[in-house]
Amino acid sequence: MTSTADALQQRLNELESHLEQEHPILLNVVQSFRALDRVAYRMGLMEPNQSFATQIPWWPLISVLGTFSAGKSTFINHYLGQKLQRSGNQAVDDRFTVIVYSTDSVSRTLPGIALDSDPRFPFFRMSHAIEEVAGGEGSRIDTYLQLKTCNSERLRGKIIIDSPGFDADAQRTGVLRITDHIIDLSDLVLVLFDARHPEPGAMRDTLKHLVADTIKRPDAGKFLYILNQIDTTAGEDNPEDVVAAWLRAIGEVGLTAGRFYTIYCPDVAIHIPDEHRRRRFEKKRDEDLKDIFERMEQVEVERAYRIIAALRKTVTDFTRDTVPLLQEALRRWRRRVVIADILIFGGAAGALLFATLQANHWQELSYQAEWLDLVQQIPWGPGALLTLLVALILGIHFGVRHLAAVSLTAWLRKQSERLAAPGNLLAAFERNTQFWRPVLWAQPFGWGRKTHAALDEVLQSCEGYVQTLNEQFTNPQRLPNRAKMP
Repeated sequence: MTSTADALQQRLNELESHLEQEHPILLNVVQSFRALDRVAYRMGLMEPNQSFATQIPWWPLISVLGTFSAGKSTFINHYLGQKLQRSGNQAVDDRFTVIVYSTDSVSRTLPGIALDSDPRFPFFRMSHAIEEVAGGEGSRIDTYLQLKTCNSERLRGKIIIDSPGFDADAQRTGVLRITDHIIDLSDLVLVLFDARHPEPGAMRDTLKHLVADTIKRPDAGKFLYILNQIDTTAGEDNPEDVVAAWLRAIGEVGLTAGRFYTIYCPDVAIHIPDEHRRRRFEKKRDEDLKDIFERMEQVEVERAYRIIAALRKTVTDFTRDTVPLLQEALRRWRRRVVIADILIFGGAAGALLFATLQANHWQELSYQAEWLDLVQQIPWGPGALLTLLVALILGIHFGVRHLAAVSLTAWLRKQSERLAAPGNLLAAFERNTQFWRPVLWAQPFGWGRKTHAALDEVLQSCEGYVQTLNEQFTNPQRLPNRAKMP
């Protein structure tokens, strides 16, 4: 445990070193997460080799999803200004490609284990998650993931994920699991469709997973729906019909509002002979690409706010859900133990008293004398008998404590999952119901005024972090330099 705890602290130290250079404001946020961790450690809600800071991605993440041959790789290459990803009319890669910045001018491709074994990336131990839903597939992580490095300034400070073509009917369970995982972690999700296939009705399952299942999410605003390769429709008598067909298709699965982009890559665009139509297509393409690229550049800002919001939510849920739920579980446990003790020992005492009173109503005093003589004749003496009796009482009491705790485990697990309460409530509850804990102890271990004050301080620091970010990102003189849009 000590080695893993040391590894965690080393990981947090590396994170702080990175943030000190890339984003100094968030450096203090790590310290606030450490303060929250210390509270969780004291209360038994977290092991020393765990941290709330490792449960969120610190690097801005952009995922590019879409159907086969929707131009995802070509779009990424155009954005990066380098031909990094292979592209073609057919599916050229069936793995998720995580693209990260590197100062090395030579791009390198590393296997999936580089992501699965590195806690700095959002696919840390993804093999375990795949194994849970697709037995035997976890050991084949290299067939699902790969890591690529790229020396593009547009990639500095963020991660881009290029997904394999999406076909909900043919996809393996493991791929769907990874898709859902990156959707949850992403700050921006670009969903690309292929304008060369103007029959979106045939892709109903794909539309359901990429559109219908996402529009009701609380973070639905991070999804951008893009009809790519629209230049292929320029030769149609009425190219607007293609766009209208796609709008109807996504409207049928529930998306009736929001921006729907139509773009194509200038690097591989087909020639449009009609000059008027070409200018109209180029104007719309440039406007939409500009908006999309601006959103991609904005993710660093959004991630900073999102991290602070995650810290605030964790602290709020900790005080609103975790602690009250643990307190309620202990109250129920205490009540069950006390009631059981009263029933068992009270019943035993009552039965003994009743039997004694029925012994001829104490008419024969010799009966008492004989009983006392019998006790005194016991080889180990009355003191040993009393010790045995006390041991029996304590054994029954601790057995009752254990059974009362076990009887609440299922309820506590269900409530914890329902509320998504931070921390391991079952572990904390088990610690608070150990044999050495007094039953009438009112509060959970580690909880008190000082702990509550420490959490309040973390909450107040969140407000200061937001104010600092507001000052940085709303003051033009303090904004970082960005690469110019094309």
